[in-house]
Amino acid sequence: MADTLAMTLALTGAYLLRNWTMDGLAVANRHLQLGLVTLVVWPIVFARQNLYNARFITRRLDEFRRVFVGVLSGVIFVMVAGFLLQNYASRAWLLLLLVLGVMTVMIEREIARQVFIKMRAKGRFQRSVVMVGHNAEALEISYMLQTQPSLGYEVVGFVSDGPHDPDVAGNALGTVEQTIDAVHRTGATGVIIATTSMDLDSTNRLIRELTDADIYVEMSSALRDIASQRLVVRPLGRYPVICVEPVRRSGWRPVAKRVFDIVGSLAMLLITSPFLALAALSVLVTSGRPVFFKQTRVGRDGKLFTIYKLRTMVPDAEERVIDLREHNEADGPLFKIEDDPRVTRVGRFLRKTSIDELPQLFNVLKGQMSLVGPRPALPSEVESWSDALHGRLRVQPGITGMWQVSGRSTSSFKDYERLDLYYVDNWSLVSDLAIVAKTIPVVLFRKGAM
Repeated sequence: MADTLAMTLALTGAYLLRNWTMDGLAVANRHLQLGLVTLVVWPIVFARQNLYNARFITRRLDEFRRVFVGVLSGVIFVMVAGFLLQNYASRAWLLLLLVLGVMTVMIEREIARQVFIKMRAKGRFQRSVVMVGHNAEALEISYMLQTQPSLGYEVVGFVSDGPHDPDVAGNALGTVEQTIDAVHRTGATGVIIATTSMDLDSTNRLIRELTDADIYVEMSSALRDIASQRLVVRPLGRYPVICVEPVRRSGWRPVAKRVFDIVGSLAMLLITSPFLALAALSVLVTSGRPVFFKQTRVGRDGKLFTIYKLRTMVPDAEERVIDLREHNEADGPLFKIEDDPRVTRVGRFLRKTSIDELPQLFNVLKGQMSLVGPRPALPSEVESWSDALHGRLRVQPGITGMWQVSGRSTSSFKDYERLDLYYVDNWSLVSDLAIVAKTIPVVLFRKGAM
């Protein structure tokens, strides 16, 4: 229904825009009539693209591709219908319909996505599932679903042939053979199988029984923190195997990323220069010099560079760190205090709005940083990193990144490590664009800033 309404808006918009360039209203009216006659086709083409099946549109990129193909198919149908009805549509109107159709449907679906995320976060529209397994993988998946209700799952209990972990003993629903009974008894709508908790024959037998009973089944892949777009399922004899595509960082990709950084930085400096100048003046007037704060950070491959920020603290802030260590609210080597006494009144506003970060655009132009990447760390922080975390030095540090759009200072150091390594291991230009898009609402609504 919502998709049809979105396409109705697109048809109306295409009619109005095309009407402005036409001499005769009668021709434009023919377009409107043709569009109204073919309204019934849109739900059909969208259904053919599996746009009403949640598992096919989890990723926005997949959804966009399916929406584009669906709208294109609908436009072709409209063109053919016009030919058969001798109500010929102009190419300009069809092109407008394609562009506006994709735009309106994607906007409508993004609004719907956000509504569902908020409602799921409140515990509504959850898919109740029985977890098969009790090992570390099953417990970790269950914990993730419990702490991230926006994913839309509620684990109602566990089935396992082995002894249950004390943490889930109260939710034990029986053995694996009793899975179907457990599903019916709890009113669950599906099952998640932790594949590492069962042998191959038992897994195959259980899947056949569940699917024969028309029960929704999902299996873990035993993989973690690998982007799903890097995975390709293909047959290998009797086995469906998962191919993991490597991350491509060579060839044209680094050139494209550098061009993106330069163009993006110049555009942002042009747009934000009045705010940057006003903020610098405010720092100068309220707390004197220096206006800019310079600090040594660790860049790609461990190279040191000087980062630039607007000064938001008192001039001797770094000397006072030792006295404030016991008040640190961040875990790991990070140092954060919500009501840091070193932050000036103007500095607090600059931090909340992230205006203090704007001078780092000059670091990007100099090639020391990127618009998107892991947070540039202090040398003292790097000294306490694990061997795995040093992997984040394979890429340029960035002004924004996955850690920043996922909570920033409200995230734990474990999240900080996981998110940065996930970015490095799964980098793509599309992911950079997605992070930039997510950064805008994070900054506007001041999420997680200190």
